[in-house]
Amino acid sequence: MLIISNTVTIDEWELDISAIRSQGAGGQNVNKVASAIHLRFDINRSKLPDFYKQRLLNLNDSRITKEGVVVIKSQNHRTQELNKEDALNRLKELVISATQVQKKRRPTKPSKNSQRKRMDSKTKRGQTKELRKNIKL
Repeated sequence: MLIISNTVTIDEWELDISAIRSQGAGGQNVNKVASAIHLRFDINRSKLPDFYKQRLLNLNDSRITKEGVVVIKSQNHRTQELNKEDALNRLKELVISATQVQKKRRPTKPSKNSQRKRMDSKTKRGQTKELRKNIKL
């Protein structure tokens, strides 16, 4: 069971975890050991609250397919257990990040002092470049 918060959990039956062979270099051992983990989580079939489901489905994330299935591949570690733990943690972070509400941005104006400093630095830079020009006689 994956605990998301005090009231929200994801049961084992909702997760489809399979071991696959890792990609990349690794010598002879990489061809015979399935240490990478492929985790699939169907959002629509899960027992998550509707609020969580809607937020997850509205996310613009490449790990979520059009059918609403989260696909996470973990192959950072050498052992299957660590890769499984890593995949579960990444799923948990994804679900938690979907529920966090972004703070509304309030547009602000630059202060008079910052505007003055900006113009002064531009003037100084222009003068430096002016001094580099060839002098015509």
